[in-house]
Amino acid sequence: MIASVNGTVVVRRPDHVVIECSGVGYRLAVSAETLKAVPAVGKQKLLHTHLVMRDDGMYLYGFSSEEERELFLLLIGVQGVGPKVALAVLSGGTTKELLRAIASGDSARFQAVPGIGKRTADRIIVELREKVAGESAIEEIVITKTDDPRTLARQGLVGLGFSAQEADELLADADGETPEDLIGEALRAAR
Repeated sequence: MIASVNGTVVVRRPDHVVIECSGVGYRLAVSAETLKAVPAVGKQKLLHTHLVMRDDGMYLYGFSSEEERELFLLLIGVQGVGPKVALAVLSGGTTKELLRAIASGDSARFQAVPGIGKRTADRIIVELREKVAGESAIEEIVITKTDDPRTLARQGLVGLGFSAQEADELLADADGETPEDLIGEALRAAR
């Protein structure tokens, strides 16, 4: 298996890059997040890879970090999520943000990805929540948890069924000293 590719960037497109190593150009499908880390044509870059072999060919996927590759492998292990959909999910944010979304049960974030409906988004969360529970990125959430009233109010609104984005919008104009006051203001604004 090809674990990584290190060489000169010769092609840089929105959905793939080509990296030349020892005279051989490797075409790697990449997420938008990985593409941000790929330098201009002519520069050197190392990408971690995963090779998928199917009846119609061999497909190489590239990742800017091992953490992103590991999340990709977890995603393609979920029923109904293939490599293309997994790359679309990875394009939706950093690895840490996606792990947080899984840990918090934010299925709306995954439903926003083209090709993922409510059932698949819920399946991603259910199947991966326990697998990522021990990850350092998830532990970081617990460590950084604060007593900030806005943060607690946001978590409360998400717990009531609002998406993280809706909670942020509702809290933008809310006034209050305690999480309870902020939630009350936000719910009144939601009516």
